[in-house]
Amino acid sequence: MQIGLLGKANVGKSTFFSAATETPVPTGNFPFTTIEPNIGVAYVKADCACKHFKISHENQFCNVGVRFIPVKLIDVAGLVPGAHEGKGLGNQFLDDARQAEVLIHVVDIAGTTDIQGQPVPIGSHNPLEDVEFVQNEFDQWFVNILKREWDKITREIDQKRAKLTEAITKRFTGLGIKDYQVQEVLQQENLISKNPKEWSTTEIETFVKKLRKNTKPIIIAANKADLCQDLEIINKISDSDVVPCSAETELLLRKASKAGIIKYSPGEKSFSIVEGKEISPPQQKALDLVKDVFSKIPSTGIQKILNTAVFDTLKFIVVYPVEDETKLTNKDGEVLPDAKLLPENSTAKDLALLIHQDIAKGFLHAIDCKTKQRIGGDHKLQNGDVIKIVSTLSRG
Repeated sequence: MQIGLLGKANVGKSTFFSAATETPVPTGNFPFTTIEPNIGVAYVKADCACKHFKISHENQFCNVGVRFIPVKLIDVAGLVPGAHEGKGLGNQFLDDARQAEVLIHVVDIAGTTDIQGQPVPIGSHNPLEDVEFVQNEFDQWFVNILKREWDKITREIDQKRAKLTEAITKRFTGLGIKDYQVQEVLQQENLISKNPKEWSTTEIETFVKKLRKNTKPIIIAANKADLCQDLEIINKISDSDVVPCSAETELLLRKASKAGIIKYSPGEKSFSIVEGKEISPPQQKALDLVKDVFSKIPSTGIQKILNTAVFDTLKFIVVYPVEDETKLTNKDGEVLPDAKLLPENSTAKDLALLIHQDIAKGFLHAIDCKTKQRIGGDHKLQNGDVIKIVSTLSRG
């Protein structure tokens, strides 16, 4: 699971990354502070299966029935208009972004940076321009990939050396795009049986934009929402999920929590000062500012954005594999040790493959630990399932 973090310079992208991963990165008020991609681990939140079984267990990723599941976050290099033509760090940016399954576009919703990422007075830049330009960069990138190969594709199909779906998928393999995704868009656009020689330029571009949206979906992180003069502007962003956020506030809360000053869990709508803790005037001032932010937006938004990306946009589910179906443990006796993220409609065999190729190779059956039922390899898993895989082959 890889999530790409993108946006123009100085919108708070590196602060978002630091807040989500608790990894310090360079920040600064000039373009290309981030040159190489920063890679860190962030977490999505879900109910732990311990809630269902009404048990308590020691696990660093479970906090009173809330499970934190790791995902990889890639903060890619700065983006400028014309990136698909190689401007700025465009080629490197798109190269880094190709690894991601979903993209979070951090937008300065308060309009405090111009299109090039230079600081301007609050509200003097229209953030809708940023939303449009980033989507356009990705769409044009996809369009260019297909257009430069279009003559080859039509020849291959004419000479019956390839079918339409196969020929198009081949051009996007570097982006991790699958046959079924191409086929789906071809059917939606009624192009599945149309000779590519007869496709209009508009049909090519519409097809590619739909393919990009389906395979590299973009979520808008409306950052600096606490500074925004009119949050109604969020309602003008269509075609993407939008979540108001304040990366700076989340980073402050995480630092204060780590320092033992406050009790705070990512995604919560409030915090509390640790009992008996003395707070200095500067610390109190900072915490008062946080309360002011919470009066404008329901939470810092960072956790909600990560959860939206994984569970709402990609529609992944959480499954808990165990080796002992009665004690819900692994071979070391750890209760509910792992939480795995799988795409919706994944099967028991898919889970076995995710754990280890050998386990999938020797797959016999699985056991649903909630129902105690034996299930086959093609059984579709549900969110929150606890599964034991029975295989003739053990790992290693």
